[in-house]
Amino acid sequence: MAFEFHLPDIGEGVIEGEIVKWCVAEGDRIELDQPLVEIMTDKATVEIPAPRSGTIQSIRFAEGEICPVGDVLVVIADGVADAPAATPIPARIDPDSTVPIARAATGGENGVAAAARLVEAAPVARGRVLATPATRRLARKLGVDLATVTATGKRGRITTDDVRSHVDRPAARQPSFAPVAISEAPALEERIPFRGLRKRIADNMSRATHTASHFTYVEEIDVTDLVEVRTRARARAEDRGLKLTYLPFIIKAIVAGLKKWPQLNAALDETTQEIVRKRYYHIGIAAQGPQGLMVTVVRDADKRSIFDLAAEIARLARAVEDGTATRDDLSGSTFTITSLGKLGGVLATPIINFPEVGIVGIHKIAERPAVRDGAIVVRSLMNLSISLDHRLVDGWDGAMFLQDVKTLLEDPTLMFLEMV
Repeated sequence: MAFEFHLPDIGEGVIEGEIVKWCVAEGDRIELDQPLVEIMTDKATVEIPAPRSGTIQSIRFAEGEICPVGDVLVVIADGVADAPAATPIPARIDPDSTVPIARAATGGENGVAAAARLVEAAPVARGRVLATPATRRLARKLGVDLATVTATGKRGRITTDDVRSHVDRPAARQPSFAPVAISEAPALEERIPFRGLRKRIADNMSRATHTASHFTYVEEIDVTDLVEVRTRARARAEDRGLKLTYLPFIIKAIVAGLKKWPQLNAALDETTQEIVRKRYYHIGIAAQGPQGLMVTVVRDADKRSIFDLAAEIARLARAVEDGTATRDDLSGSTFTITSLGKLGGVLATPIINFPEVGIVGIHKIAERPAVRDGAIVVRSLMNLSISLDHRLVDGWDGAMFLQDVKTLLEDPTLMFLEMV
């Protein structure tokens, strides 16, 4: 019997997804929950598991193509002959079974046939390794056999923390050796399909560059006092299991500046030709992830403490690394910060995260000579660069915003007085 698997609704407002990578091929035998395909929507890539066991009969969309939600994505043959329709009867299914009953219903099955398959699959599922697609992807990335991992999740499910703990075990660190294959002379060119996240990043950057009227303003910030504050606070943060970077302090200073200069926490609705000023502060953090540039979103940054911001930034970084980031984690920012951490360089011109109107680039902190009271002294200095959409923000307003951020970062005492 052939089962048509339709692309499910994988997020609010999502109407289509790009096929990034098929994990199977036509003719392959698959098992329930086996990784089936990677789909990209907006800025998130999600891995969709197989809805049932069977054989891949037909793949309807090739890698790089766009599949609308609800269209047939793949056809799976289960080797069972079509059965005539029957009246539904109660099926006794173990309530503790991990078989996804809803998935069978999605395919349009009902009655005796669907119930029988679920009952038959339930005992089989008990002998399988239970793990989410994200956990399986992390295990493959780290070279971990899930069958050797001790599960701590509900009903024996393996979590991403279980995989990490397994890797950290001394026995798991033993080096492995494999014969090295001697290949022929490498080709002088490599052609890589321009699709997936890389293409989405390119599309967003092109749109921002050709739509917004960019201008950039740069300030040097003396963060000597901030370095001392952060140094004193690190021990307390470590007691809470947190790694305290400078980013939470910078977010707090930027939020204070956005409250004073609300035209920077805005967007242009080109459909209605209205400037939308936002009274909430969802700060995007643009950073390099395993699959390319990602913008994670710290929601309601104005309502969070320094330690709470540090915890949320760390959670988002783990989610991107593990591939478990949700749509809310990757969308809805009102203003963005971009940073390369210790590789922050001296100066850059960041591209606006359209349709926002501003983005701040953080550059590395370094000890440099500075003149104070007529004397040359060593201070901890950094540069902040801000790119703004000149259609909505005047140069004066952008410069004054960054001056206010500079004031708060140079005197952390004032920053704490600004906090709600």
